[in-house]
Amino acid sequence: MNFLENIFQRLAQDPQRVVLREVRGGSFASASAGELLASIGAARAFLRGRGLQPGDRCALLAHNSIRWVAMDLAILAEGLIAVPLYARQAPVELAGMMKDCSPALLVCGDGALRDAIASAWPSAPPCATFDEIFSKEKNAVLLSAAGAQATAEAKDPHSLKDADPVAIIYTSGTSGEPKGVILNVGNLDHMIPCTLGRLDLLMAGSQPTDRIFHYLPFCFAGSWILMLTALSRASVLILSTDLAKLADEIRAAQPDYCLNVPALLERIRSGVEDQLQKRGGIALGLYRRAQGAWSRGQEASFADNLWLALASLIVFRAVRGRLGPNLRALICGSAPLAVETQEFFRMIGIPVLQVYGLTETTAICTMDDPRRVEPGRVGPAIAGVEMKLAESGEILVRGPNIFPGYWNRPEQTASVLKDGWFLTGDRGEVEERGNWRIIGRVKNLLILNSGHNIAPEPLEEKLLRSLPGAQQVMLVGNGRSYLAALVTGKVAREEVVAALDKLNADLPHYRRIHSYQVLEEAFTIENGLLTANGKLKRDAIAARYRAETDAIYSAKDSKS
Repeated sequence: MNFLENIFQRLAQDPQRVVLREVRGGSFASASAGELLASIGAARAFLRGRGLQPGDRCALLAHNSIRWVAMDLAILAEGLIAVPLYARQAPVELAGMMKDCSPALLVCGDGALRDAIASAWPSAPPCATFDEIFSKEKNAVLLSAAGAQATAEAKDPHSLKDADPVAIIYTSGTSGEPKGVILNVGNLDHMIPCTLGRLDLLMAGSQPTDRIFHYLPFCFAGSWILMLTALSRASVLILSTDLAKLADEIRAAQPDYCLNVPALLERIRSGVEDQLQKRGGIALGLYRRAQGAWSRGQEASFADNLWLALASLIVFRAVRGRLGPNLRALICGSAPLAVETQEFFRMIGIPVLQVYGLTETTAICTMDDPRRVEPGRVGPAIAGVEMKLAESGEILVRGPNIFPGYWNRPEQTASVLKDGWFLTGDRGEVEERGNWRIIGRVKNLLILNSGHNIAPEPLEEKLLRSLPGAQQVMLVGNGRSYLAALVTGKVAREEVVAALDKLNADLPHYRRIHSYQVLEEAFTIENGLLTANGKLKRDAIAARYRAETDAIYSAKDSKS
């Protein structure tokens, strides 16, 4: 039984069980397993009516919702290849991806998304919206006695083999045009049992049903894997519908765990510390004493433990309460998490479990074992997956999680698949127990004209954390004699100077940042300077701000 057959069987076994919820204000809109099957049946009937054949591509452009899940499962059940797209991405970029994979049908969450694509791509394939596919009339028919046959068909997905592709997920494209990563049945059949195993460890001894809060777009590989995993176990997946109300939604959801990106966890930590700073008094003093006690670890004294206990009762409990009383862990992936932030959450009593992987590795290579978490590392390789370091320090991976190739890009596929190993492009290190740490991207290395190689990410993270008003930091200096920083956000010059002086004090001369430029415009997805999952498009930023970068070095050199 493959992953899809297992999901459909579980849905059919207990049709009354609630499996999905959307947070809508202070209430929930829920879907039982039976209702989800009915919606899948409506979508499958629509797809068949359009004459789509197994192997055809179907693009899915919508925000997370119960309908998104039903549409995705219907696409897979019909033997089609799903192409999930990011609803916030620029229409021109989305059109480019679709031109690359030539979908037979585009499904949009609403008319606004449909119109945006039509404007960017007048010759786009036929498009349907969720309202057209999931009309009340169609669902009413499916839920009636006359619809029993359609609902029964929804439980029986198209027969799939291990090598059959089920999705094309476009990579972020940090330094070039996005590439379509093909994932097949075999990839998912290996990955989902691995994620189930880790969640079993996390939830050991708890209630039979997981409550999962989810806000990351399903079009990202890791987010999609979580959705499929949730449907493969006794879970209620609770979907955010308004990122502006994330704090209220997570309190309402009261989850056991949720998947995060480092940026959100950094914001939570900064928000707590800013509020304590403004509040001052006993709470701030207690927090600072507890921080000092926590940093001493095993060398903590009786007094240290007393401060930690008091902080837990008075300060930390209030922070935990904002995230819900049931929270067992925060799961974090997509980029390295600052050790200080992971330690912050550990201190307040919420472990952060890190995951490392790429779209090409079916989202995951390593996962923290909840019983043995080491801050700053991303856990050991998952079962059945081998990882090693090349002489250059690049991480190489092989196993059943490795994608079969990029869509219509044989040369680029061959460039990253060598002798059965996938070249991740990431630099890392591994300790004796097999716990990995990610250092940065190989291609992001800045090589000074002195010959020194510098990974920019760790320095960028440290500088960003020391500048509360900053939104992003990117280092430049490739081929130059020293490093400089581009900083976005509301930051005063004296703040940047003070932060650089503090950071540089502990660095060797070649890693010091000698100059900077504060930019008025932030890097965003909309202006083409961030990828769909929030990573810096370094080549695009360097090109956009070439004049400003040249001015940094000209001004500095003229003073030398």
